[in-house]
Amino acid sequence: MRQRLNADAISPTHMTASSSQPTTRVRWLLIGWLFVLSAVAFLDRVNLSIAGTRLAADYHLSDVQFGLLSTVFLLGYAFFQTPAGWFADRWGPRRVLAGGVMWWGLFTALTAAVPTSLRNPLLLLLLARFLLGVGEAVMYPCSNQFVARWIPTQERGLANGLIFAGVGVGSAASPALITYIMIHHDWRTSFWICALLGLAAGLIWFLASRDSPEQHPLVSGSELEIIHSGLELRKRAKQVPDGETPPAGQKPRFPTVPWSSILKHREVWLITLSYFGYGYVAWIFFAWFFIYLARVRGMNLKSSAFYATLPFLAMALGCAVGGLIADFLTKRAGRRAGRCGVAAVGLGLTGIFLAFGSIVDNAPLASVILAGGAGALYLSQSSFWAISADIGGPFSGSVSGFMNMGAQLGGAATASLTPFIAVHFGWTTSFLVAAALAFLSSAAWLAVDPDRPLLPLTLNEIARE
Repeated sequence: MRQRLNADAISPTHMTASSSQPTTRVRWLLIGWLFVLSAVAFLDRVNLSIAGTRLAADYHLSDVQFGLLSTVFLLGYAFFQTPAGWFADRWGPRRVLAGGVMWWGLFTALTAAVPTSLRNPLLLLLLARFLLGVGEAVMYPCSNQFVARWIPTQERGLANGLIFAGVGVGSAASPALITYIMIHHDWRTSFWICALLGLAAGLIWFLASRDSPEQHPLVSGSELEIIHSGLELRKRAKQVPDGETPPAGQKPRFPTVPWSSILKHREVWLITLSYFGYGYVAWIFFAWFFIYLARVRGMNLKSSAFYATLPFLAMALGCAVGGLIADFLTKRAGRRAGRCGVAAVGLGLTGIFLAFGSIVDNAPLASVILAGGAGALYLSQSSFWAISADIGGPFSGSVSGFMNMGAQLGGAATASLTPFIAVHFGWTTSFLVAAALAFLSSAAWLAVDPDRPLLPLTLNEIARE
């Protein structure tokens, strides 16, 4: 790894300059661009549900077949979370994320290029969506590796909150943007525009970012001191022989990811299981909420587009607010309150909102209550990623990739299971099942010990490599 992990990386010249230079905020500018990439990623996946009615009509797809498009996307996304985390750990978030964005932009465009004249276009659509999921798998393991390298632990709640606010903003922009393009052009054009936005955003990330703050020419000495003062990755890396800068002439060696210890770590399994329930709930909104409003609640295209935006705006607000609350409580009362408490409360509130929203007769009121559930869900988002960075340290990409695999498997389950439950038991039951999973996910956080990092369990293993 070409990142300087020991404290000697701060040269005397750099330290002297820090007293005269203004303090830069490069880390927050890059967090801002990760917010943009997060928004583009969800624009490229939620566009399917907005264009779903016309896409399904063009290709003569049933609801079950259409649900498979989201399922295979999430399977590709889930199964490549762990490799994506390893790539981010090994080669850094700059190149891996830029390559992933280029990949998913390509397959967003190819989804719209599948001809309707084919005998069985569903197979090509499934392949394109699966490979889109493979590309998007790098997004959050890379962002978490960036947070672990660039963001002091006391700022990680807000940083992750801002990154995941992009989920809400991108998803909220989708109904209006995709509907407008479909009205004036067609659904295929909306996919091509989304692809171009992704390609442009990925190129800017590659040009503007660096894998570590020491490598970035615009980071001032004073900002570097702020980063180093709270960067647990550096503090722990002093204990790891492979993390030190090697003598001149020797090639740096990346330590082997300690998968046996990761898979034995109780907290990793608890947050992964909780994230499964989280993903199940979230994908009801991403894959089915727009269709639910139109078909079940009887809203027209424009009304559906408006009310389908509310959950995603609530998600964006919930991410930022949850991150701020988590950081505040972490500083004042410790990680138990700041990480675990915020997540448990947010997921518990989610279950309450979903249960009540599903039984309300008035469609606009039900939409608002269910949107409240989405916002409450995303109050917990930053806790998942902050604690995976805290626990994982230099292996945060691998830990967060494994955790995020759980969420995407939950999403894959809801993409196909939700319409099945709705057909056989009704849409109210679909939401009640999601509410029950939210309560179980909340309970899992009560057993998490946020002060039990992975690295102390792996020092001997790393030293033996």
